[in-house]
Amino acid sequence: MENLASYQDHIIDFILTYGPKLIGALFILIIGLWLTSYLTHFFQKMMDKKKFDENLQPFLSSLFNAILKVLVVLSALGTLGIEMTSFVAILGAAGLAIGMALSGTLQNFAGGVMLLIFKPFKIGDFIEAQGHSGTVKAIQIFVTILKTPDNKTIFVPNGPLSNNSLINYSTESTRRLDWTFGIGYGDDLAKAMDLLKEVLAEESRLLPAPEHFIALSEMGDSSVNIVVRAWVKSENYWPVHFDINKKVYDTFNAKGISIPFPQMDVHLHQSKA
Repeated sequence: MENLASYQDHIIDFILTYGPKLIGALFILIIGLWLTSYLTHFFQKMMDKKKFDENLQPFLSSLFNAILKVLVVLSALGTLGIEMTSFVAILGAAGLAIGMALSGTLQNFAGGVMLLIFKPFKIGDFIEAQGHSGTVKAIQIFVTILKTPDNKTIFVPNGPLSNNSLINYSTESTRRLDWTFGIGYGDDLAKAMDLLKEVLAEESRLLPAPEHFIALSEMGDSSVNIVVRAWVKSENYWPVHFDINKKVYDTFNAKGISIPFPQMDVHLHQSKA
C-alpha cells in the first residue's frame, strides 16, 4: 500500500509540475498553427493587392508559412522548459545530418530560388524540359507544376530544371512552321511548288514577313521531298500547321500530284549457268 501511495504521489507531483506547462505548450501550438494559417492567408492577399510578381507568390507564401511553423514549435518547446541553447545545438546537428540525407531536396530548393531570380520562364509560359512539356501553372519551393495540353499535371523538380536546358515556346511572339511534303518521281515538280505557293497565299494567318520559303529538299528513297517554311503568331502555330497539312493533301489529290508511300523496287537477274 505504501508503494502504491508513493507511486500516486509521484504521478500527482508530475501532473502538478508539468501539467500546466504541457497545457500551455498545446495551447501555444494550436493557437500558433491557426495564427500561422491566418497570417499566411493575409500575406498572400497583401501580395495580390500589391500586384507582386505572380511567379514569386507561391514560393514566398510557402517559405513564410514554413518559418512561422518553426517559430511556433520552438515557442511550444520553450514553454515545456526545454533549454533552447541545447535544443538549437541538437537541431543544428540533426539539420546537418538531415541536410546530407536530403541533398536532392535542398538542391531543388536552391533550384527554385535560381528559377525565381533568373526567370527563364514565368507562369503561363509553355515550356519543354526534362522530357515533359506543358504550361507553367506554379513555381513552388521544390517543384514546378506543369499542365499538359491533355490536362495532366506534372511536377518537375526544380534542381534539374534549373541546371539543364529547357525550351520556352512563349518568349517570342512569332514562330516558324516547317513542313516536308513528298511527291512522286514522275510528278511535275514545278507544278507542285506552284500549288504549295497558292495554298500558302490563301492562308491569312501566315505572316507576310519573313517571306515564305519553298525549295527542293532532297531526292529521297521513295519521294522527291519539298521543304516549306512560313511564319505565324505563336498562338496560331498548331491550328495553321494542321490546316495546311489538310489543304495540301486535298490540293495534291485534286490536281493529280501523287503522295508516295515508302516502297522499294526489286530487280531480279537470271544468272547464266
